[in-house]
Amino acid sequence: MEFPSEIIEKLNYYVYMYSDPDTNLPLYIGKGNGNRCFQHLNDDSESKKVQKLKDLKESGKKPIIELLRYGLTDNEATLLEAAMIDFVGIDNLTNKVRGIHSRSFGRFSVNEILQNYEAEDVDVEENVLLIKINQLYRRNMSEQELYEATRGIWVVGKKRNQVDYAFSVFQGIVKEVYKIEKWHPAGTLEYQYRDILDYMGDNRWEFEGKVVSDDIRCKYLGKSVRQYIARGNQNPIRYINC
Repeated sequence: MEFPSEIIEKLNYYVYMYSDPDTNLPLYIGKGNGNRCFQHLNDDSESKKVQKLKDLKESGKKPIIELLRYGLTDNEATLLEAAMIDFVGIDNLTNKVRGIHSRSFGRFSVNEILQNYEAEDVDVEENVLLIKINQLYRRNMSEQELYEATRGIWVVGKKRNQVDYAFSVFQGIVKEVYKIEKWHPAGTLEYQYRDILDYMGDNRWEFEGKVVSDDIRCKYLGKSVRQYIARGNQNPIRYINC
């Protein structure tokens, strides 16, 4: 199946959706142009999406393929794709990631938006490791998911042994504070909510710890540490007072 060339010229960029023919529920949301929306039907990689399509094919069924919007620019399609994935929920789809702009313009409650832009700057007094989890964070994470996103897996040197606390940081806001009890080589600890194979390698470490006592936690939770993070710095790690 494919679009003829005269239709492709009119479609420009678009956002498409695969749905289950039995339930009519969304399976996958993507964006592209040309015949991108059909390419998954011939995909032979290993993923939840491909496995679901294989299951449908083996039962003699085909996914429903719809264009949610077309005639878009590349940037418009990228924004819409991220918005639709956030609306449906990544856990309800076979998508691996939420979309390029979901971390900057993602789905947040109005209280989270207010907290993000009105958060009070805080002076960090303890020996702390700021850990930016912008790529892993999502709203309504469980305590264990947040802990696993924060504790590893990082490229850190011997300076890690000077650190007492780890701050889980999203967009410059402290989401949790952990007391670091011990550092381990990457892959030592078990992860229930993350696939860490792509992060394995030399000089990568993970910490074992627990949420700090309320006197320390309340001092920093929900506060801004943006003043310690250089604008444009992509390094997820920042030492404070070490």
